[in-house]
Amino acid sequence: MRVLVVNAGSSTLKLALAGPDASVAAATEAEADGASFGDVIGDFLKGLGGVDAVGHRVVHGGNRFAGPVVVDEAALAAMEALAPLAPLHQPQAVAGVRAVAQLLPGIPSVACFDTAFHATLPPAAATYALPRSWRERWGLRRFGFHGLSHAWAVARAAELVGRTGDAHLRVVSCHLGAGSSLCAAVGGRSVDTTMGFTPTEGLVMATRSGSVDPGLVAWLVTDGGLDPGLLAEGLVHESGLAGLAGGAGDMRDVVARAERGDATAGLARDVWLHRLRREAAAM
Repeated sequence: MRVLVVNAGSSTLKLALAGPDASVAAATEAEADGASFGDVIGDFLKGLGGVDAVGHRVVHGGNRFAGPVVVDEAALAAMEALAPLAPLHQPQAVAGVRAVAQLLPGIPSVACFDTAFHATLPPAAATYALPRSWRERWGLRRFGFHGLSHAWAVARAAELVGRTGDAHLRVVSCHLGAGSSLCAAVGGRSVDTTMGFTPTEGLVMATRSGSVDPGLVAWLVTDGGLDPGLLAEGLVHESGLAGLAGGAGDMRDVVARAERGDATAGLARDVWLHRLRREAAAM
């Protein structure tokens, strides 16, 4: 079986063609948005031969998807409805699914969710200390993200230390990039993670704030007069390293500027490291 793997991230589109033995026959990565996915995927497929199935990385599965699912219109509609909870990623993933459906009609697509690995979180880790009526009405809980990455890292770490299948092995896995999260796993199962109801919680990221005092957020609206829409935009697109140091929030640029003596970049680097160390210790 030849499987096209589509990973639509917050800033890039990554594509790979896996052969029958799961080896990668071809791969590419491009900076792209949903509107151009069709062109990028179409160019990648030229000359590669047929594709038997497609696997899509989808960030948010909500309470509905706790494992892979064959995509149909109902599943796609459910994924689209979750877009407000992962605004940098979910629309990109949906755009990838739609682009593939046009390019490869009749070829089955399977959605694999980043939240699925964290479905094993115990209630103490998954439950927010909020009014029960809120939690039940809106399905509020810690979902966690980057699950596909964490699942692989946890399994690979077990292999490397010769403890595959060890129910007592404790691993802290780190997914560090434009979006970042940590995961604590015991026996290969996620038991805690830094991201929560949305991918904004946790570590300082490229443009996302990470965890912020909820009282501060409420104050910005009630006392600061900040429009809720602008608040949401600012927390996701204008915070993190970008908010601290300016620019696009690329850590390579931040480090280079800090090494040249840029105090603003130095503070951004130090804030990022402080939060990483603190959360790693917690995991």
